[in-house]
Amino acid sequence: MAGRTALVLGGGGVAGIAWEVGVLVGLAESGADVLGADLLVGTSAGSSVAAQVGAGLTPDELYARQTDPALQNHEFVPAGVSLERVWERMGQILTDNSDLTEVRREVGALALATETVPEEERYAVIEGRLPVHEWPERPLVVTAVNATTGEPVIWSKGSGVSLVDAVAASCAVPGIWPPVTVGDVRYIDGGIRSMVNADLAAGFERVLVVAPLTDPALDEQVAALRDAGALVDVIVADEASTAAFGTDPLSPGTRVPSAEAGRAQGVAAASVVAGHWADGA
Repeated sequence: MAGRTALVLGGGGVAGIAWEVGVLVGLAESGADVLGADLLVGTSAGSSVAAQVGAGLTPDELYARQTDPALQNHEFVPAGVSLERVWERMGQILTDNSDLTEVRREVGALALATETVPEEERYAVIEGRLPVHEWPERPLVVTAVNATTGEPVIWSKGSGVSLVDAVAASCAVPGIWPPVTVGDVRYIDGGIRSMVNADLAAGFERVLVVAPLTDPALDEQVAALRDAGALVDVIVADEASTAAFGTDPLSPGTRVPSAEAGRAQGVAAASVVAGHWADGA
């Protein structure tokens, strides 16, 4: 296998960022510190968390960035944009197409055609989320999708794309945020490939998947990892956490309740995860 441990962090908006951080903190304080994973896989919200983990922040530092008002960077949701309508439109695209590349192309076209906030304003928000703007030394992979061709991309330190560019593109929710320009290409949210992208942890012995939102592809991806011999744990948002997300997971007001709910889930899952991640498990 390629390595020992992989931490996979899925998409889920502002609420998802806070919840994932809460889960990781709850795990760490209960004897299952997974922050030193050999591989970090980040998709959308998960790319932001993975970059912060890769920067070497402690559990307390990670948690404070979600719950301390003094450490909050400016977040906003563009006026007149309905997340519910965007989800409905993307659901219709999925219903109308069986070819995934065509689905991604149509979602990209939706993103390119939507009038939203200026790209530079959104980019500044992503910059503010990341305490370090350089790729970490250990492997970190970030997903995005070419808005024109629908082709997924997987970026890492050696890809020639800056970390902020990669995270900004991975977090570019179609119809909500503007596609992100990297070179002469515009990219959209990595969740359009898969909300979690657990398959990118192939080859690792122990995998922890932390997924705020449902991903239809997750079961198949986890099964493939297990079939290849990996020991895989999956933490998905429970009922209390989903309630904390509310109806708009992009709202900054979801941060504290989502972080608290995630922390409780991390504490509850810690004994199992610690046993699986221990040497010789």
